[in-house]
Amino acid sequence: MSLEIPAISLAAMPGRRNQILEFAKESEERGFSGIFMPSLGDNMGLAVAVACVTKSIPIGTSICPIYFRSTLDLAQAAAFIHEVSSGRFLFGVGVAHSNSHERHGIEVGKPLSDVRKFVEECRAAKRIGELPPIILATLRRKMIALASEVGNGMVFANGSRSHMGASLGILPESQRRNPKFFIGDMIPTCIYEDVKVAAEINRKTLINYALLPNYRNYWREAGYEDEMNGVEEQISNGGGSAEIGKCLSDRWLSDVTLFGPPSRILEGLEEWYSMGIKTPILVPSSAQGNQITAIKELFELCARLK
Repeated sequence: MSLEIPAISLAAMPGRRNQILEFAKESEERGFSGIFMPSLGDNMGLAVAVACVTKSIPIGTSICPIYFRSTLDLAQAAAFIHEVSSGRFLFGVGVAHSNSHERHGIEVGKPLSDVRKFVEECRAAKRIGELPPIILATLRRKMIALASEVGNGMVFANGSRSHMGASLGILPESQRRNPKFFIGDMIPTCIYEDVKVAAEINRKTLINYALLPNYRNYWREAGYEDEMNGVEEQISNGGGSAEIGKCLSDRWLSDVTLFGPPSRILEGLEEWYSMGIKTPILVPSSAQGNQITAIKELFELCARLK
């Protein structure tokens, strides 16, 4: 199949950090289009390490929360990574989620105005060196419009493929066609011959997202009103993860994630490209093991694209 090799999502969990760096080097050798690091763990620290063990592959955060460190501190760190990576770094930023805000004990303001202020203050910072491109975490229309106005691109997480045309239609055509304007999506991916088993892995992964109001509002906008109403009913009734998972239909899951045997994954990946996602970021999970197994399975899948 003639498809560009996608990007890979790598997170460095305790006890696996050195192994993840080895996987970063292998990702570059295998021709992945990028390495993107989610907010799980210290992704800015991981980005420094990945910049130092790779030579040419684009790297980025997807995303770095704007509230957990001062703006100047993050701007300095981003400029540092940009310089030591020889200009390969994309600084993905966003407000993150309410559960992470609670863990950090912080109160947040309005996402749109806070992100706008963060970008302005980063670019106004003195004596930090050159800043990398700033990519905004997006889901709904207003944040997409803000990314178009003040950002160098945008990255979705768990976006709806069928709704992506409407989402990207908010951008001027010049940005959609501009190769320097980043458009990515983090896509949960489980590669396994048994489609039902693989689907269940992804369903469990996304239950926590379904608990978040901003995601429910987005997926409702994307056409999944029944599913989101069901989730909210279960939340109101004190339903647990199993009950909430039953509300998340296979139709919704197929629109938001990739799962099943390699042929099915690659067909879905092709559809993501056709919908305007320039850089699909595959987030690996496994039905047969842990994070390490999932990454190896993803390597085997993408070897088919060479």
